Amino acid sequence: MTENEHEAKMAHPRMAAGALFFDDVDRVLLVEPSYKDYRDIPGGYVENGESPLQACVREVHEELGIKPAIGRLLVVDWAPNPGEGDKVLYLFDGGRLTEDECQHIELQADELRGYAFHDTGELSELTIPRLARRITAGIEARDDGVTAYLEHGTVPEAAS
Repeated sequence: MTENEHEAKMAHPRMAAGALFFDDVDRVLLVEPSYKDYRDIPGGYVENGESPLQACVREVHEELGIKPAIGRLLVVDWAPNPGEGDKVLYLFDGGRLTEDECQHIELQADELRGYAFHDTGELSELTIPRLARRITAGIEARDDGVTAYLEHGTVPEAAS
């Protein structure tokens, strides 16, 4: 096999990173993108030369206008999409946002219509199933002090 044939077989996934933020009663922050029909977490695609953590920090600042400390990695999710190809998604712990931090949120007007904190029981009504599973796994990983590996938002059988 030539080097070019070997290179052609290699995966070239898109990567994205986001953060889970909580309020003082453990509700999770979801944003309302203007270009989607469901709620999402703050975050976005990793750019060339950028680490997933750097992308998360940048995207949170761009979308929310704040720079809270981003904590440890909670979830890595392999989530290919028929329209977009292979994706690897990183979910970090954004911790609790203080009242002061929330008062300083300035939404990226061309991308976001709003944000709110939600009880985890509402996730299935507010977002798509694989994201609801990823968020739930992230909350569990945060509580358990572990990092979860997922495929399509669930723990694969081989890893259980």
